Amino acid sequence: MFPPLRVGRGGGRLRRALRRRRRVAAAGMVMAAAALAVGGAEAQASRGDPPAPRAVRAAPPERLVSAPVRIADAATVRLLRPGDRVDVVAAERDGPPRVVAAAARVAEVPRADGGVEDDGGALVVLSVPRETARALVGAGALTRLAVALC
Repeated sequence: MFPPLRVGRGGGRLRRALRRRRRVAAAGMVMAAAALAVGGAEAQASRGDPPAPRAVRAAPPERLVSAPVRIADAATVRLLRPGDRVDVVAAERDGPPRVVAAAARVAEVPRADGGVEDDGGALVVLSVPRETARALVGAGALTRLAVALC
């Protein structure tokens, strides 16, 4: 005598076993991928290969302010247009000229009043970071400023 045969239940066991095997295989692949991702850079370094470049988080953009600056040469200011990039140079008597603002964007070139150009300068409005605006104000109070187109 033998126990009765039960038909139809064996196929379910087979399916469950195959499904379990797929899950185990998928989990193994995930673990292998994680191990390669973590150890990949270390393995390259041990072989003498240069390390892969890391993603650099971009710094938040600097907040720009408008800085009106009096430039010593009015004829040079007439050459400027909004959107131009200029270097602002402070010409000191004691030492060599120094760059106060590099690659500053020209925001506006106001029209000159009749008597303003006679005193040796013209106004230009630059769009610069706040720290650079402070440096421009300080330099403009002490020295004559000039611009060079970038």
